[in-house]
Amino acid sequence: MLHEPAVPVGKDPAQSYKMRLGVWMVLSYSLFYAGFVAINLLKPLVMEKTVLAGLNLATVYGFALILVAFLQAMIYNAMCSAQERKLDIPKNPMETR
Repeated sequence: MLHEPAVPVGKDPAQSYKMRLGVWMVLSYSLFYAGFVAINLLKPLVMEKTVLAGLNLATVYGFALILVAFLQAMIYNAMCSAQERKLDIPKNPMETR
């Protein structure tokens, strides 16, 4: 198997945008997750209540946590790709502008 050396990559002009977006997304998800933890800590019996299609709040909230994380990942990728296109950053470092 032939392994070529890694291609040197320069500074990412979209780095500050990506970092800022990532921090806001982590903070928003953390608040959503903190709500889950708070309910379990303060009123655990609330999690037993049926809320949707015969499923209890714990199940619905748990699946919502997974779905929100996935959606945030897709949104992050789309927004970062759009920012890179705006700044005209090639996806392949070997590609010329």
